[in-house]
Amino acid sequence: MDKKKLDSFYIYLNSEQTAQKYLYRSYQNLTGVDAEKKSYENCNAFMYYLAHGRKFYKTGQKLEPLLQPILFFYGMVHLLKAVLLTKRPDYPESTTMLAHGVSTRKRKKKQYKFVNDEVKVQYKGLFPYVMEHLFNKKTMPFSKITMHRLLSLIPEISPLFHFHGETHLVKIGTIGATHLTFPNHLLDDYHLTKKAFINRLSPYLPDILESLSSKGLIHLHLADPFMIQEGPFFIHTNQSIYFPTDRESFISISEIMIHYLLLYNLSMVSRYETEWWGDLLVTKPEIDFPLILQFLKVTAHKIPFLLGKELYKEIH
Repeated sequence: MDKKKLDSFYIYLNSEQTAQKYLYRSYQNLTGVDAEKKSYENCNAFMYYLAHGRKFYKTGQKLEPLLQPILFFYGMVHLLKAVLLTKRPDYPESTTMLAHGVSTRKRKKKQYKFVNDEVKVQYKGLFPYVMEHLFNKKTMPFSKITMHRLLSLIPEISPLFHFHGETHLVKIGTIGATHLTFPNHLLDDYHLTKKAFINRLSPYLPDILESLSSKGLIHLHLADPFMIQEGPFFIHTNQSIYFPTDRESFISISEIMIHYLLLYNLSMVSRYETEWWGDLLVTKPEIDFPLILQFLKVTAHKIPFLLGKELYKEIH
């Protein structure tokens, strides 16, 4: 789906009539829901979530990085709530779901580095709620995780790590392909035999018809085209598929939620660590700056696109 078509879809949903019709079609797929009643009840909230979320992003894209984390984070929250409303007609069922669902250290240590900071997942709140109801993950893949690891899983940021002498992702194919290629050195990185490595991958892939090895590569031929949109595989905006080189980064999580965690922490830092945030933007002392800058450029467009695709899936 291209960006122009998705922009048209967002515009289409921008009225009570079209929002109600869209929600009605979504709710017809849910058990025990009065689709007509709930679609009329929720159409205004749904429409405003979308409108406000997109406005936050469009405003943020025009501003300096100083304010972008806050605008992008709340823009993302609004778009996530719109997507949730298509699957959970009674959202929010309680006030506990209105919390962010993650936390970070309130007072930063001396010699603070963003890449070394971490976020912790809470039992209640938006993050675990979205993980369960949008991505069918009742068990969290981690209890806490560093910013470095999160950033390393975003394909568009991979070149910056490479320039810095770090390789965290390898390209293995393209969306829609039935053939994936993995470098043999991953077996050493994962401490697995070829058979064990393929067994570890198989739950996340279409049926594997055969596996072959040649010239330091493992070739997997799939029964169906690869269309998976979540970890342990990560998709570049150019439709290339990337896979983590580090076994600790073999995480079953949507990239959408990786951006959520990064934006949450960045928005907290920009609001409450004013001196550090100001110094970062002015003096650009360490790799934190280019990584954050590149992330903000990527997330500004990638998240509205990915969440728009989630909405579009509901009617196709």
